Amino acid sequence: MFANYPMNWAKPPGGDNLLPRTLFGYDVVEYLGRGAGSNLYAVSQPQTLQIYALKHVVRTNDKSERYITQLQTEFEVGQAINHPALRRSIDLKINRTLLRKTIDAALVLELFDGESLEARPLSSIDQIVDCFIKVGHALEAMHNASWVHCDLKPNNLLRSNNDDMKVIDLGQACRIGTVKERVQGTPDYMAPEQVKCEAVTPRTDIFNFGATLYWALCGKNIPTLFNISKNSNSFLFDARIPSPLDHNPIVPETLSALVMECVKTAPHKRPDSMSFVTRKLELIQHLLRHHRGEQSRLNETLDSQPN
Repeated sequence: MFANYPMNWAKPPGGDNLLPRTLFGYDVVEYLGRGAGSNLYAVSQPQTLQIYALKHVVRTNDKSERYITQLQTEFEVGQAINHPALRRSIDLKINRTLLRKTIDAALVLELFDGESLEARPLSSIDQIVDCFIKVGHALEAMHNASWVHCDLKPNNLLRSNNDDMKVIDLGQACRIGTVKERVQGTPDYMAPEQVKCEAVTPRTDIFNFGATLYWALCGKNIPTLFNISKNSNSFLFDARIPSPLDHNPIVPETLSALVMECVKTAPHKRPDSMSFVTRKLELIQHLLRHHRGEQSRLNETLDSQPN
């Protein structure tokens, strides 16, 4: 299978499985984990010693072709859009037979030192708002370049120890207005139009964003059309969904209301742009900080009073 290029093998530390020493000319440093149809490695570029992430897909059947297509999409988007909260694509390698049949492919990516929100949830309202503002700006950049992410969820959001954010897994991204041939996305965060295979727009990402923010605030997933009847009346369905404030009394009412606007079943009832959503979040952040400052000054005044 790998006759078209040399590959050396070594056992990973503490494991019995074989780890490639090199992939497509990059030295393999460490195995990072497995994704949908792919394995992820930390690799080093031999000439520069720069460390990257490498997503490797081996074609085993016709189904695995879609994962290679997703690598190509992620490479295109990650090359086209330069934003600090979007993971950059560095290189794409495809290994083919003499008859041009794909054997395997590798996408070389920026390596980001962080954990997913799913693995390490955010711990305060302030932190949640701050991190989602950064994610919102990344989605704005995608939309301004006519792309929709289509699979925003906690596992696709990485956070560093200093609260830098990185939106990853751009393989399901597509151009605004695309009608996909099959249902794609993650059931607990999927917009109704994705379930119905209708055209996706920035409002699709706004739903995914709202569903992810709902999870961050509540620790629960919002009911989505994927998990109920596709023919449910949108007005009645929206009215039955508990708000973040219903689940968590410390969530500010304005923030809870914004989330519920984002996850409206009918796309035209959601905010019309990601920039509108991020501006609202920035206003909420300002009010939270102002309130915290006022409370701090009040406490200082009370502490200074004689007993």
